[in-house]
Order: sequence, then structure tokens, then C-alpha cells
Amino acid sequence: MELVGILESLENKTILVTGATGFVAKIFVEKVLRVQPNVKKLYLLLRAPHTKSAIQRLHNEVLGKEVFRVLRQKLGSGFDSFMSEKVIPVPGDITCKNLGVEETDLRDKMWREVDIVVNIAATVNFDERYDDSLFINTMGAKHVLEFAKKCSKLQIFVHVSTAYVGGQQEGLMLEKPYQMGETLNGTLGLDIQQELKVAEERLKELQAEKITIKEERIAMKELGLKRARLYGWPNTYAFTKAMGEMLLGHYRENIPLVIIRPTIITSTYNEPFPGWIEGVRTIDSLILGYGKGRLTGFPGDPKLIMDVIPGDMVVNSIIVAMVAHLNHSSEFIYHVGSSVRHPAQFAMLRETSYRYFSVNPCMDSYEKPVKVGRVEMLSTMDDFRRYMAIRYLIPLKVLQVLNMAFCQYFKGIYGDLKRKINFVMRLVELYEPYLYFKGVFDDLNTEMLRKAALVNYDDASMFQFDPKCINWENYFMNIHFPGLVKYVFK
Repeated sequence: MELVGILESLENKTILVTGATGFVAKIFVEKVLRVQPNVKKLYLLLRAPHTKSAIQRLHNEVLGKEVFRVLRQKLGSGFDSFMSEKVIPVPGDITCKNLGVEETDLRDKMWREVDIVVNIAATVNFDERYDDSLFINTMGAKHVLEFAKKCSKLQIFVHVSTAYVGGQQEGLMLEKPYQMGETLNGTLGLDIQQELKVAEERLKELQAEKITIKEERIAMKELGLKRARLYGWPNTYAFTKAMGEMLLGHYRENIPLVIIRPTIITSTYNEPFPGWIEGVRTIDSLILGYGKGRLTGFPGDPKLIMDVIPGDMVVNSIIVAMVAHLNHSSEFIYHVGSSVRHPAQFAMLRETSYRYFSVNPCMDSYEKPVKVGRVEMLSTMDDFRRYMAIRYLIPLKVLQVLNMAFCQYFKGIYGDLKRKINFVMRLVELYEPYLYFKGVFDDLNTEMLRKAALVNYDDASMFQFDPKCINWENYFMNIHFPGLVKYVFK
């Protein structure tokens, strides 16, 4: 692998980024602009009907965010002019042909100028509507590839997927591509075009029934989970991301393709500052439930590995892989996680959660501190269901009877408890594949990339993505939990 300096390789490059309002995309954009101000241009695709709306989203949902604080301080009064020069908001939609870029002059200019395409757009809801998830995660990937093929100067196409396209397999999960129609359980008949028809026909049936939008959404979510599990995937998200990878591998032709598969992405470890995060991500839902007193039993085998990786390390891996494979007409896949090189166990999450929230409690709706206790680790889903039945479902049933006997006197208490139980049960059902996950993600390709970067790049230290440098207990106690409290638990 012939490599030159990373910063040198980014100089004068024009990069198209999709999913620009997302967590990882914002870290990527900030990092590129901060370390290489001589990048030529960043086109940011934003779901918007017109330029004015795209500009508003750019300023409100990207540049106005805290993640740009360091760069804003660095540039001072020149921040806005620098951004105007380097960042071009593009109104569009990856579910549409030509990415929904309707302005002909802008579209032609992008096709002439873009050197690198980084596709980060996705819906990450595990139980998203099946039609929406197909349009974004599966067909969206194909639309971005088709757009990239029209870029006359294209040097690399980078697609951010997820390590969990491998489903719930046990043991070592390899960095290998998925072939068209391949399934995890061996079930024959997976056809992406047919899946689109299944979703379309089900939607027509539901609309003919004249049901509510909420009922339609629930039914389409159920369809996604049903289709995913038919072929061996645990949820709609992993299934549709896997099909997106299939389309990219099948249709890429001679386009250099890098697929980055991160595991569970957490708050930034170091850049642009420690602890920045947006949104509630996988394990953070459990941490939130525990910190706010909704989760008193912790689902998960304490002996099992919790594969997490900070967001800035994911971005560093994207940039290094992107630069390393410029103009290399092959497909490269990288698992970016920690389960092989530096695993963290669920038991550590329980202990650090207790220690942190005992000292830094969340506040309840009455602005009183929520008292947390040491929770029981429930090693199997059967253990969890028994725990919920004894601790909550039986008392709920008793409360329901009392409520009926006393003319709905306990209606408020009953409704509140029922909502909490439904929240926890739904949460755990969705995340079961990850809470009881017995696989580890092979990262041989990623390790080879790290070693090559250290040998060939003078500036490799600026793009650290080796999880071995992390003290997990310190990271959760002093970086991740404080970041969640500051940016998410509001």
C-alpha cells in the first residue's frame, strides 16, 4: 500500500458527504475542516426542498452545534467566511434519483468537482418503518453510488455501515462482503426488488383499510421486523444495511469502495473535545433508563463483551481508510470496534453506572434527585422476563384491580407504572441481540490499516483509532457519562 501524508492527501480535495446532520457526519466534517483547512470544498447533502431550507439546516443542525466549538474558537471572527468558502449545502434526498439534486448547474458542478464520496446517511432506528428503512438504508446506498459514478474525478467511495450486519452470530465475525441474496440463516429467496414490492403492497393494503397514521406506522414497523427475522437478521436496521452493502458490492464495477462497519458508537474520546454526543444511542438507552430510575434490573450477561468505540475514532478510521485506498479499484471492509483488541465487559458498565449516578444523580420531574441502587445483572432474556413479572407485572395487575374497585382512584399511578414497564420491555426487546451478543468482530483488516498508517504516515498520530489506548472505566466515568448528562439527559 503506497501511502503519502494524510493531510497532504486531503489537500485540495472536494468531498461529498451525505447524512450531514448525523452524529458521525458532523464529527467527520469538523475534523476535516480543522486539520486540513486547505481542503477544497465539502458538499453536504441535506434533506431539504430548496436551497434556503438547506442553508437553515446547515447552520442550525450542523455548524451551530457544540462539536464546532473548537474550530469556531480557532477561527474567531473568520469562522463564518471560512465556512461559506468551504462548505456548500446541497438540498436533496438520497431516496431519489440523482440524490434529489434538482438544480442542474449545481449537480453538473458536483459531477465535475467531487473527488471523494462519503455516504453516512442512514436511519438507525432498529424498528423503523420497513418502507422508510428500505428507501434510505438500502436503495439510498445505491442512489449515492449511482451519483458517484457520474463524478468524473472520483477517487474513492466510502460507505459507513454497521458491524451488526452480521446479525447474532457467535464467535469470530469476519470482515467479508455480502453477496446479493445471501442470508444469515440460509433461507433462500431474498430478492431486494421483491422486498420493495412487499413493502409497497403492504402499504397499499393498509391505506385501503383507512387506518390512522399511527396504526400504519406500527404495521410497517412490524413488517420490517418480520422480514428481517425471516432471513436471519435481528432487526430492520441491520437487515436493510446489509442489503445496502449487497447493492454496493454488486453494482460498484471498478469504483474503489471502502465499507466501514463500526460497532456501538459512543461519545468522542478526544476530538474535538472529550464527551461530545448527540442522541440516545444503543447502550445509552439503558444508561438513561437506569439513571432516571426506570431500569432497576440490568439486562445483559456480565461476562459478555460490550463492543463500543468512540465517535472520533470511527471518523479517524474513515479518513485513514479513505486516503489509503484512493484510486485502488477494489472493495475493502473494516470492522471498527473493540471486542478483539480491547474488550469491555457489561459488568464494568453496571459498576461505573452505579458509581457515577450515585454521586451525580439525575433529577426527576419534581426536580428531586433520583436514587439509584446496585442492579441485578439478568444474564438471559428469560431471567429478565421473570424479573419484570415478579417486580412489576404482578404489582401492576394488583393495581389494575384496585383501580377498578376504587372507581379509577389510582388511574394516574397505574398509567405511569404501565408506561414505564412498556418503555423498559420495548427497550430490552429491541436491544436483546446486542445485550446478549456472543460474537466478536474480527478486525484484521483494520489492524493492518493501523500498522500501515504508523509506518507510512508522519501524521498518523493525528488520526488515532486504536481502542487499546482507552481505559474503559475512566472513559465511562469521566467522559461518556458526563457527556450524556450534558448533551442528552436534558
